[in-house]
Amino acid sequence: MKPSIITCSLLIIFLLFTSTISANTFKAYITPSFSASFLKFIDDSGTFLTSPNGTFKAAIFNPGAQQTSFYLCIIHVASSTITWSANRNRAVSNSGLMNLTLKGITISDKNGNNNPVWSTPPLRSQVDRLVLTDMGNLILLDPSNVSLWESFRYPTDTIVIGQRLSVGSSLSSSSSDSDLSPGNYNLTITSSDAILQWFGQTYWKLSMDTKAYKNSLSTVEYMAVNTTGFYLFGSDGTVPVYLVTLPVSNFRVATLDNYGHFIIKSFSFGTGWKQEFVGPDDGCGTPLACGRVGLCTDYDDPSSSSSSSSSSSPVCSCPQNFRVGSGNSGGCVPSNGSYSLPFSCNNNQSNSSLVVPSFLSLGNGLDYFHNIYSDPVMDSVDLSSCQDQCSKNCSCLGVFYRNSSGSCYVIENELGSILSSNNGANQDMFGFIKVSLGSTTTNDGTRDGETSQDGSGQFPVAAAVLLPVTGSTLLVAFLFFWWRRSIKSSKRQDMNKFGKTNNNNNPHSSGDLDAFYIPGLPRRFDYEELEKATDDFKTLIGSGGFGTVYKGVLSDNAVVAVKKIVNIGVQGKKDFCTEIAVIGNIHHVNLVKLKGFCVQGRHRFLVYEYMNRGSLDRTLFGGGPPLEWQERYDVALGTARGLAYLHAGCEHKIIHCDIKPENILLHDHFQAKISDFGLSKLLSPEQSGLFTTMRGTRGYLAPEWLTNSAITEKTDVYSFGMVLLELISGRKNCYFKSRSHSVDEDSNSGGRGGGGGGHNSSSSSMPGLIYFPLLALEKHEEGSYMDLADPRLEGRVTNEEVEKLVRIALCCVHEEPALRPNMAAVVGMLEGGTALPQPRIESLNFLRFYGRRFTEASMIAEENDENGGTPQGNSSSVTSGGSQVALVSYISSQSISGPR
Repeated sequence: MKPSIITCSLLIIFLLFTSTISANTFKAYITPSFSASFLKFIDDSGTFLTSPNGTFKAAIFNPGAQQTSFYLCIIHVASSTITWSANRNRAVSNSGLMNLTLKGITISDKNGNNNPVWSTPPLRSQVDRLVLTDMGNLILLDPSNVSLWESFRYPTDTIVIGQRLSVGSSLSSSSSDSDLSPGNYNLTITSSDAILQWFGQTYWKLSMDTKAYKNSLSTVEYMAVNTTGFYLFGSDGTVPVYLVTLPVSNFRVATLDNYGHFIIKSFSFGTGWKQEFVGPDDGCGTPLACGRVGLCTDYDDPSSSSSSSSSSSPVCSCPQNFRVGSGNSGGCVPSNGSYSLPFSCNNNQSNSSLVVPSFLSLGNGLDYFHNIYSDPVMDSVDLSSCQDQCSKNCSCLGVFYRNSSGSCYVIENELGSILSSNNGANQDMFGFIKVSLGSTTTNDGTRDGETSQDGSGQFPVAAAVLLPVTGSTLLVAFLFFWWRRSIKSSKRQDMNKFGKTNNNNNPHSSGDLDAFYIPGLPRRFDYEELEKATDDFKTLIGSGGFGTVYKGVLSDNAVVAVKKIVNIGVQGKKDFCTEIAVIGNIHHVNLVKLKGFCVQGRHRFLVYEYMNRGSLDRTLFGGGPPLEWQERYDVALGTARGLAYLHAGCEHKIIHCDIKPENILLHDHFQAKISDFGLSKLLSPEQSGLFTTMRGTRGYLAPEWLTNSAITEKTDVYSFGMVLLELISGRKNCYFKSRSHSVDEDSNSGGRGGGGGGHNSSSSSMPGLIYFPLLALEKHEEGSYMDLADPRLEGRVTNEEVEKLVRIALCCVHEEPALRPNMAAVVGMLEGGTALPQPRIESLNFLRFYGRRFTEASMIAEENDENGGTPQGNSSSVTSGGSQVALVSYISSQSISGPR
């Protein structure tokens, strides 16, 4: 009897085990609670779900047939092509689990159920089922058949027909065919183009591709491929801005491959894949065509005439002073073993090796791929200034210098291949790579200065080079100093002799800046040059705390904004120029570019790029057409990205201290750019104490300004939150409401406190002065987010979209700076990569106090209007014409500053 029981038990265990490795694949959808692993569905290669027509499948898959890294993937069945993957950043083993619950999808490895490596973001309702459509879209649906989450909204390296890549979104390459972790190449969609980048260096633009046809001047909204071609769509998705017409195909993908090529290809049974478009299409177009510092020469290949493939056959070599590196580097290293290539300070490699930075010449007639798509960092400078600009920047790894124009281009973050044309172009372009000399590890694995023999009795190579160089440098410096001193003495004697002083307004005078040298300065303009460009400062386009702004046109027809600095007091030219050098070297797509400056006599001017659409306040609060919700969202995201760069992305951290709509400027297609960043650095210590008074923008200042607490980057976060609230409502955070119109007429009245004068309703329900941040807090507590949206949008925004921005804004305006997110986290929230936190109500209760104060001030103002005078003995006075409230830290700005 017992053997029979044992036999039955073993049989049951065997059947259970076999069921775990041969589970049936589901078709179209699955429901919670469900789990899948590669081992559980091993008979179907990890496939647990297929689309209704079998075109796509979802699987726990190991690309490249390796057995260590598994991913949740969507796969095109006929071609075995992965079109989407979930856990790119963290692969799991063959026993890793995909779990579908009422809360969404999680992926965990082995026993790590409590610590998933990937999960869907928090959802607004419970999951009813997971669906895989015939287009390859993985969708979570609720019981009402409403989409909660879609894989199409989170593209990886590929999009398919029916999928959109919206402005601000990007594709990122995989590291390899078997490693799906994000690589170093990105395709990003902007409001005007599609661009390819590598470590922030652009190497292709659709607008510059000869196969792309520009069809419209509209703003780009998204990229898509369909059965007839490849498009950048604008105007609500109805008008192509750029298009590439392709043969009709029922299945087509656009993908960014592991080598940085953007490829569009179609698939058909029998013939397989056909490549239809590739960008860039020349052999030297990708950043690492010939490896690091490899010299890529592009020769035309007559046998390759198809536009669907690369049209050239590159030849790789090494530039002068370099040789092929050993090992698998695939690039070139200095021929002199005493030198080593640098690593950027943003790289994991230590940059402390740059003890003695020098430059190795690449020769002339060469170029670098990024130079084609970027502006020089400086113009009209000499080579030594260009190299000095690179020497002091640890992110800079090399320079290219155009001798004819004095243009200086820099290579930052990573070194790519060098370009050499077989037609002899760019003969006036010279290239230099920054190298280090000292005891550091070289690319060959040896150490600088070491030899294969015992060098204990030898004179160090570095010393043999440095001592003569140092001695010569000191001698030259002494002679130069003596010569300059004699020249200045002669000039002083001549001026004393004739009773004259130096004319600081003379455009040819060098007395302003020649007495000292500051590396990294942007272009220096003469006063007469700016006077002519602005037609004697005729067109005033703005004014603010630091001065007035005029529109100008330079001699090369470039339109600029010329800011006359008037409120920095008496400051030395050298101090001024030192700070301008810092500001001028900060470059970001969401920061207004400083093109140059002028220092002559008492004149101080800054020359900025011109923003066609002016400042955000004019568009947001003006009488013109309202900004659409997507435009407001793009402005918020652009501003957040610019601030995140100022706080953490540039070499010198900058706290703006004056974020407001007037300092957010709009370029074509409503691209947001922050102005006036770094200008607080121009203040003397005495003036910085008057900063808030001078700028006049108290409506955006954080509570720490009143308590004399430390001012950190979280101060900018608070100001950004206040601006975000204004973007939501389309009005100033402090505005007057007449008795004939009430915000609560369209919603339930009765707040949660904050009313003044003993009223139970909220301060926002009363006529008079409305403090919108308090209203936002109250509506957040009620969940009535649509009551906060700009009524001019007339339903063109959803409750979920408004809720997202309200929650982010409230988190930004927490009273305690430590509770506010940093700007990098805010960018992640806006982009969707970071889960939205819940605002901390206890840290927002201070808004109720300010709301009561505004209500009281409003009542006093009304009493004042009725009595025809100002009540005595009360400091909380308001005049409807000036919106002046005693709570001085929170009055909205009425001034306009920053370049327009």
